[in-house]
Amino acid sequence: MRAWFLSLGGRITLVTTCVAVLAVLLTGLLSLQLVRSSSLSEARGQLAGQALLLSKRPATAAQLADQARLALGDTEVAVISPGGAVTGSAARYVRPALVRALLAGDTVSRVERRAAAQVALEGRPTAAGGAVVLVRSTEDLEGPARQATRRILIGLGVGILVAVAAGALLGRWIARPLAAAAASARRMAAGERDLPLPDHGATEIQDVGHALAALDSALITSEARQREFLLSISHDLRTPLTALRGYGEALADGVVAAADTATVGATLVAETDRLDRFVSDLLELARLEADDFAIHPQSVDLGGVLAAVREAWSGRSATLGVTVVVDAAPLHLITDGQRVRQVLDGLVENALRVSPEGSTVSIGAERHGTTVRLTVTDGGPGLSPDDEAHAFERGMLHTKYRDQRPVGTGLGLSIAARLVARMGGTIAAGAAPGGGARFTVTLPG
Repeated sequence: MRAWFLSLGGRITLVTTCVAVLAVLLTGLLSLQLVRSSSLSEARGQLAGQALLLSKRPATAAQLADQARLALGDTEVAVISPGGAVTGSAARYVRPALVRALLAGDTVSRVERRAAAQVALEGRPTAAGGAVVLVRSTEDLEGPARQATRRILIGLGVGILVAVAAGALLGRWIARPLAAAAASARRMAAGERDLPLPDHGATEIQDVGHALAALDSALITSEARQREFLLSISHDLRTPLTALRGYGEALADGVVAAADTATVGATLVAETDRLDRFVSDLLELARLEADDFAIHPQSVDLGGVLAAVREAWSGRSATLGVTVVVDAAPLHLITDGQRVRQVLDGLVENALRVSPEGSTVSIGAERHGTTVRLTVTDGGPGLSPDDEAHAFERGMLHTKYRDQRPVGTGLGLSIAARLVARMGGTIAAGAAPGGGARFTVTLPG
């Protein structure tokens, strides 16, 4: 029972019932009061009409009393003679003040409480100079009202039962598509994909269904890319591991000549460095996606950072026959200099990998209003529009071009994008004016 009350259908039924009961009670109270008031007013009007009718008959007091008894049944009658004598069953209700008022020609219409009873009293002067007074208990006058009250109460009870039934049906109708959506969400959480989702019902329920459908589609895409990325990483990890295993077995079997030991050792070191880069990039991605990754803003001399990047890569660029140039005016901004250097190192390494011998890699920096833009331009084959849109997705370019051009681990651009986002900036890939690719980092300055 408690679980039912906590459900949406149970709550809708409860709210609907409460609202209906309140509405019914308020309506009932107002209706009962109006029925009682109307019934009493109508009964008093009839009593007043009877008193007026009797007062116009030319008869003595005794005759009026006899006529009233015969015509009015339960109604008590008092007859006042012209001299002020009061006779009849209602004489006990007639006070001297009432006698004086009636003999003076006034009409009397009032409700009075006498002893334990409440009575309606109607008095009219007669043509003979006396008066007639009709008295009846209000309880008797309200007899028709009580019958109407019983009917109203029965109707109110039926209305409440209908409201409860309607609330239960409404709750089930509203909750059914939500329950279906919840069941689909649980199946998605368990690993199922491409599930049917509710697309009917109220607008908000349709919105929930569309959101779950979008989530389902996004999960399918994300998991497909993750599988592709893991397959790519596994392939690239297997290559250096195969080389390490092969040379290790050769050394263990003693088939490597002494003269070739240095060469084999250098190969093993190179392959070990390659594995280390893979592991380092993966760890860096894990740190970037963690909540405790810290950025330490400080005043940074961008000119000095760019010069340090060029100096650090001068040896590598000379070996490749590629020129690295810096084009930047003196600039200062508040940011994390170490992370800026990390981003630029990754972009320059990527640029050197794809740039042919004799080409130039350019590093630039300039201020644009309240932002600073850093650019790294290479002389390589460039990127297609589709490449530019997906360049910062993990392993995307690596998977596409690993059999066509030199590639790295497939993680460098993804790491750069996450670092820039942590610093509150943006990064974009585009085409360089003279061919090749240009990566633009925009940081708040």
